[in-house]
Amino acid sequence: MTWFKLLFLLAVPAFAQRVAEPGIPVTDPLVIAKCGACHHQDDKGNLTRISWERTTPEGWEEVIKRMVRLNGLALKPEEARAIVKSLSTTHGLAPEEAKPVMYIPERRSVDESLPSEAVRQACASCHPIGRARSWHRSKEEWDLLVLMHRGYFTVAEQSFRGNGGREGRQVEGAKPAVDQAIEYLSKDFPLTTPDWSAWRARMRAPKLSGHWLVEGYEAGRGKIVGEMQIEPGASEDEFTGSVKLTYLKDGSTVTKSSKSVVYTGYSWRGKTSDWREVMWVAPDQSSMQGRWFWGAYDEFGIDVKLRRAGDGIAVTGVDRTMLQTGSTGQRVRIFGANFSKLTVTDIDFGSGVAVKRIVDQSAQQATVEVDVDAKAISGKRDVAVRRAVAPKAIVVYHQIDHIKVSPETALARLGGVDYPKGFQQFEAIAYDHDVELGAVDAEWSVEEFYAVYGDDDSDFVGKLNAKGLFTPNVEGPNPKRRFSRNNYGDVWVVAKYNGLTAKSYLVVAVPLYVRWDQPEVAR
Repeated sequence: MTWFKLLFLLAVPAFAQRVAEPGIPVTDPLVIAKCGACHHQDDKGNLTRISWERTTPEGWEEVIKRMVRLNGLALKPEEARAIVKSLSTTHGLAPEEAKPVMYIPERRSVDESLPSEAVRQACASCHPIGRARSWHRSKEEWDLLVLMHRGYFTVAEQSFRGNGGREGRQVEGAKPAVDQAIEYLSKDFPLTTPDWSAWRARMRAPKLSGHWLVEGYEAGRGKIVGEMQIEPGASEDEFTGSVKLTYLKDGSTVTKSSKSVVYTGYSWRGKTSDWREVMWVAPDQSSMQGRWFWGAYDEFGIDVKLRRAGDGIAVTGVDRTMLQTGSTGQRVRIFGANFSKLTVTDIDFGSGVAVKRIVDQSAQQATVEVDVDAKAISGKRDVAVRRAVAPKAIVVYHQIDHIKVSPETALARLGGVDYPKGFQQFEAIAYDHDVELGAVDAEWSVEEFYAVYGDDDSDFVGKLNAKGLFTPNVEGPNPKRRFSRNNYGDVWVVAKYNGLTAKSYLVVAVPLYVRWDQPEVAR
C-alpha cells in the first residue's frame, strides 16, 4: 500500500463533517465510548461519519465487522449487538425506505431495476445496487464512500472510469459513471427524508406477543399454512416463538422454535436451529411478511405472510391453485381460523363458480365441492368465507396454453468435498394466455447448452431430480474431463408437461471460495 493511501485511510474517519447539512446526534453512551476514539463528537452530539449515515441492521453489523477487521476495534459480542440495536433505532431506515430493499436481508436472488447504465457500471458491477440503496447518507458521505472504495478496493476504479456507454464504449460529453452514480444516490437516498422524520416520531416498541396465522409458499413444495405463537423475550424488542407449518401438497408438517429481535420498531430478525427469519412488520403491527431461509447459500426459503389471529373468521388459503372451466365436482380445501357451522351460502368463489356442498369442516378448515361454469371468466378469484377474504387465492382458467420454468436463469455451485453445495430448485409454471395459474408436476431433464464444439457439460455438472431440484456435482479437478477441468458448465433445464416444453438457463459455477463477509469475524 502506498504512503498516500495509508495516510488517506488513517485520516478519513477523524475528519470533521464539513457540510452545513445537520447530522443525527449520537446519545448512546456505549456507542460514544466504543466509537468516539476515532469518530470525534462535536458540540451538537454528532459523531463524524456516523451521524451522517442511516442504514439497516445488516448495514451497521457490516460496518462494525469492518472496524474490527481493519481498524482493530475491540468489542465483546454483547456490546456489538447493543450497538447494532442502538444505531438501528436512531440511525436506521423508515419502513417505507426499507421495504423496497428487503430482498437484500431476505437473501433473495432478483433481477434489479437500475436507473442507468452508468449506475450499473459504477455500483452493480461488483455488488447488488440494493446494497447502496440500503443506505441513506449526506452528499459528503456519498463522496467519502467513493474514496473508501478507491482506497480499500482499488479494482473499483475500473468500474468508475466508464461514463454509461455499453460494452466499454464512452458516451461523448457524459460525466464519469461514478459521478453520475453519486448524483443519483445523493438525490434519491439522502440523509434526511420525510419518511424517516415521520417514523422517528411514530416509532414505538413492538407489541407482537400473541397468536399469529401463517401462510407461505416454498418453491418445489407449494403452499403452506400454519400458526405461530409469539412470546415476550428478555427485553421489549426480543421475542421467542413456536411455529407449526403444514405443506398442503403432501400434508407434511414442520415445527420450529425461534428467538428474534425487532429492530427500528419493524425489522424482525430471528433464527431457529437451522433457519433464519427476516420479516417486515407493518407499522400498525397487525401483519408481517418476509422470508424464512436456510442452506449454505441461503438458496432454500419460504415466502411468508403473518396476520394476527382474532376472534373472527380468517382465511389463510386453499389447497389448490386452479379450477378449469366446465369442470364439476371439484374439491377445494379452505384453511383458516374460527370456522363455525358454515353453509354453502357462506362460501363464495365469485361468479361462475358454484359451491354445491360442504364435504367436511372443522374450526381450521372446510372441504367444499364446486362446479365451474363453462363460460366462467378466467382470472384470479378471491375466496370468501362470510366476511373474511383470501385475495386472489385461486385461478379459473380455460386451458393451459404454455408453461415457463422458474427461475428463467439460475446459478448453482459445485461442492461437497471442502465446500458446501449450492442447490437450485426449479418449478414449471402454467399459463392461460398471460394469466399465471401456478406450478404443475412436469417431467424434468438437463440438455446441453452448446457453447463450444464437443460441449459435454451436461454429463458432469450435476443431477436434476423428478421434483425439479438440481444437485450440483463435487468441486475440484475431474480426471474424466478433458484437461481435468472442474465440473462447472452451463446447461438447459427442461420441463415438459402435457406436450408443452419450457427451458431455463443454468450456470453451475465453482464454490464461493472467499466470502465477502467472513463469518469468523462475527463469532
